[in-house]
Amino acid sequence: MNIASICIHRGEEPPISGPSGICNIFFSGCNLCCIYCQNYEISRSLGASKSWITRLEDALDVIESLLGQGVKAVGFVSPSHVVPQVKAIIRGLHSKGLRPVTVYNTNAYDRPELVDSLEGLIDVWLPDFKYISENTALEYSDAGDYPSIALHALKRMYYLKGSPLRTDSEGRAENGMLIRHLVLPGYAEESIMVLRTIAEELSPGVSVSLMSQYYPTPEVRKHPVLGRALYVSEYRSVVKEMEKLGFRNGWIQDPESCISYRPDFSREHPFEHGGI
Repeated sequence: MNIASICIHRGEEPPISGPSGICNIFFSGCNLCCIYCQNYEISRSLGASKSWITRLEDALDVIESLLGQGVKAVGFVSPSHVVPQVKAIIRGLHSKGLRPVTVYNTNAYDRPELVDSLEGLIDVWLPDFKYISENTALEYSDAGDYPSIALHALKRMYYLKGSPLRTDSEGRAENGMLIRHLVLPGYAEESIMVLRTIAEELSPGVSVSLMSQYYPTPEVRKHPVLGRALYVSEYRSVVKEMEKLGFRNGWIQDPESCISYRPDFSREHPFEHGGI
């Protein structure tokens, strides 16, 4: 399984977390090599967590116990390189009579065929759309083809779900798609182009989460561009474009969010120490 952590996470977008949080499964490793990765503790190798989960049965037991606490959804975080395990977990939960809302939290570096293979198993697609420039994608994630690969994946997810993010009476997402974009310092114009691409290639009716939570991790603290926090003016310029493009469904963050969204995967509950 190579799972670094399974925990209740309350720091996601409101419809993803819901009033009780989401049971997030954080897999070790990743199919991208983003130099600024915010989850670098577990993405760089098989993980730094003290508590490893490698057996399907153990994973199912932990998930079942968290669902018993009123949590309604299960999220698969950075799952692109472990899709067979994702399918096994979902089918294992179904065999126990458990039918939580399933959330595929991905960097979108996924083939359309992979997206199709998860139809009927995934309720909510939660993809990133990181870059529109091949040079930026190559420099920061070692994947120059990321923009085209991600856009094809997003189009396939959109084809399967459409624009509406359907929620229950308490505001929990039950079905649909929500695209995330993290604004990087020095790259407000890149973010603006990402939003324009979503509006033109998909729809301004799709739900978008525009994130300001970037902070320089130890690996990029001396980087000439990424070694600083995001300026409030940079983020606001992207928010302004988001409004100009007519996005009707979305979320923005407080410019100070970078202080709170800092997981520590050496802990059993990586997010609790930050108060989120």
